[in-house]
Order: sequence, then structure tokens, then C-alpha cells
Amino acid sequence: MIKKVGVIGAGTMGTGIVQVLAQNNYETLLCDRDIDIAKRSLERIASIFDRLISKDRMTIENKDAALARISTVNSLDQLKDCDLVIEAATENMNVKKTIMSDVSKICKDNTILATNTSSLSITELSQAVEYPENLIGIHFFNPVPLMQLVELIKGLSTSKEVFEKSLNFINSINKKPVEVEEAPGFVVNRILIPMINEAIGVYADGVASKEDIDLSMKLGANHPLGPLALADLIGLDVCLAIMEVLHEEFGEDKYRPHPLLKKMVRGNYLGRKTKQGFYNY
Repeated sequence: MIKKVGVIGAGTMGTGIVQVLAQNNYETLLCDRDIDIAKRSLERIASIFDRLISKDRMTIENKDAALARISTVNSLDQLKDCDLVIEAATENMNVKKTIMSDVSKICKDNTILATNTSSLSITELSQAVEYPENLIGIHFFNPVPLMQLVELIKGLSTSKEVFEKSLNFINSINKKPVEVEEAPGFVVNRILIPMINEAIGVYADGVASKEDIDLSMKLGANHPLGPLALADLIGLDVCLAIMEVLHEEFGEDKYRPHPLLKKMVRGNYLGRKTKQGFYNY
């Protein structure tokens, strides 16, 4: 039974995951090698709770109880007693391999090791850990507290027991899991990111303004957010990384990242995180 959860990485995704876990009665350790970043993440969560209180969607008592379930740490060693560890570090295979390899040597031999990767191979990552059968993909979507979907991705070695426990865990935090057999981009990003890449091409070709491209998809396809605004929300660097994975894995030109996407990432026009992407923030 999963009672204690460690989350590695205090960025946007890690912060959102921790918030959801704490609200759903899980003892949670937020781990970042920079303890000040972890503490700022906890402060952001407290601010979110305050906004929920102001809207009568949370009580002060529930806020205090949720915050009491969160501990901030800066060493992987402090995750040794966790039943589940979720890695939410940067979307880089070598970084993730290093983290998960280290964690697998520290944690119990039945600890579930989960990666929040949005596109990388679960099977490849599992080869870096002590017990490959314990590794699974648990892919949350941004913003985590609002997005209901979680992709539950099985690698070649993922055990049935680990999958079932992970499925029960996702249900326990009031998310909707979908079962995914490992493939490049999984389900959502294999469909979504090439669409964003195509929208970038439409914009680069001068077919329409960015505003009209986004309006067209909102009103013509009933999307809640246009593809270029969505790219800014996801992060253009993340979009590029996923397109590169799809292009490398499938070897097909339809997955080739658009040159404008590459250029914007090189110029650090990453979207909301840098205050400038297709739009200014």
C-alpha cells in the first residue's frame, strides 16, 4: 500500500504533483538539490491554498493539514522510506537515468519508481535501475491540480503488480488514468505536439496571424486554447524535445521539428516560463 511519496524536482510539474498529493492525504517529500527552490515551491502551494480559501473551496483547517503533510528535502537519501518516488526532473534521458539509478540504490526493493516523462522511453530508463520491473511512467499534465488525465505507461519490464498499485494510486488522487503501452510520445503528445508543430508552420508561412490561428482552432475545432498559446504554456523547449524524440524514433519527416520552433528555443523564447514566446507575458 502506498502511504509515503517522494517527488523529485520542485519545478512547475513537481509543485503541482505535490499539491495534489498533499490534498489527498499522502505524506509527501518534495526533493530538490536546491533546498531554497523546494521551499519556494512550498510557498507557492501555500499561496494557491490561500486563493482556494478566498473562493470558499478550501478551509483553513484543510490547508494547515495539507501543508503539514509536505516536507522539503535536498537529498535523495531522505527518500529511502518512500513507497513511491515520482521523478519530475528536466526532460533529458541522461539526467533521468542518473536520478533513477541513484534512487533505486537508496529505496526499498519494492518501492515503485515512476517517471513523469512526457515522451521518453520507459523501457530504456528502466535499464538504469536495480529492479526494472518497479519502474513505470506516470505522466501528469500541466497544470496538475486542474488536469484530470494521467497516462499510465508500461515499459517492457513493468510488472503487473506495479501497474495495478499505480492504477489504484491514480484513482485515489481523483485523477483519470489511461493505460498506455510504451510508444514514442505515448497518446496525447504523439497527437498534440505534431499539431502544434504544424500550427507553427502555418504561422511561419504567413497563412494567418498567430491570433487568428489560435482563434480558428478554438472556434473551428472547439479547443479551449489555441495551439500557439498552448505551446507557450507547455514550453517551446518541451515541444521541441518531444518532436525530436518522435522524429528520431519514427524516422519520418512528418515529425521533423519546424525550423521556427528550433530558432525560438535557441533564442530562449520558451513561452510563459521566459515571459516571451509566440505571445508576451
